[in-house]
Amino acid sequence: MVSKVCLFVAVAGFSQSLDSDFTFTLPPGRKECFYQTMRKDAALEIEYQVLDGAGLDVDFTISSPSGHVLYSDYRKSDGVHTVETEDGDYMFCFDNSFSSVSEKLIFFELILDNMDTDKDPDDWKEYVHGTDILDMKLEDIMDAINNVKARLGKSVQIQTVLRAFEARDRNLQESNFDRVNFWSVVNMVAMMLVSAVQIYLVRSLFEDKRKVRT
Repeated sequence: MVSKVCLFVAVAGFSQSLDSDFTFTLPPGRKECFYQTMRKDAALEIEYQVLDGAGLDVDFTISSPSGHVLYSDYRKSDGVHTVETEDGDYMFCFDNSFSSVSEKLIFFELILDNMDTDKDPDDWKEYVHGTDILDMKLEDIMDAINNVKARLGKSVQIQTVLRAFEARDRNLQESNFDRVNFWSVVNMVAMMLVSAVQIYLVRSLFEDKRKVRT
């Protein structure tokens, strides 16, 4: 069964790089597809990770607006792909149909570059007068703000990815902890049974089975 979701990342402010992240649960035997509208000469980068679930793996594909498969991953735990885009809706799918029991917790992040708005970024100049008396041009101020905003966005992106790695490692450690406890109990029970059998056998060797007549 395939589910489809449309993702629309709003363009805000004066930044040309946008990012969005999403975490969802993929049931066993299911396939989830997402759509992102892109423009020509832009760039789409997608990074995904399987945070929890047996095997920590999933099938992944990304297709162009014409339906051509651009990238395809088979049962991987993570991946990063970058696409130079054209006008249209790009589809990327996560497939867990190979698993009939285990659901998967999946995190992915989209980074959109060169997603310019329809409005000319220089339109603000029409409303500004007397810029020649300023020591620092407004263009320089805008460049500095854009640079700071881009660096802050990159920092947020790195922190998001690190949190995803931390969540996956924590889930893996908790799973290993449960397995260690289970097999420790099994080994303890087995040792107790073996000890009881050994005591019984040793005692049986020293028992006098001859009948005493009086």
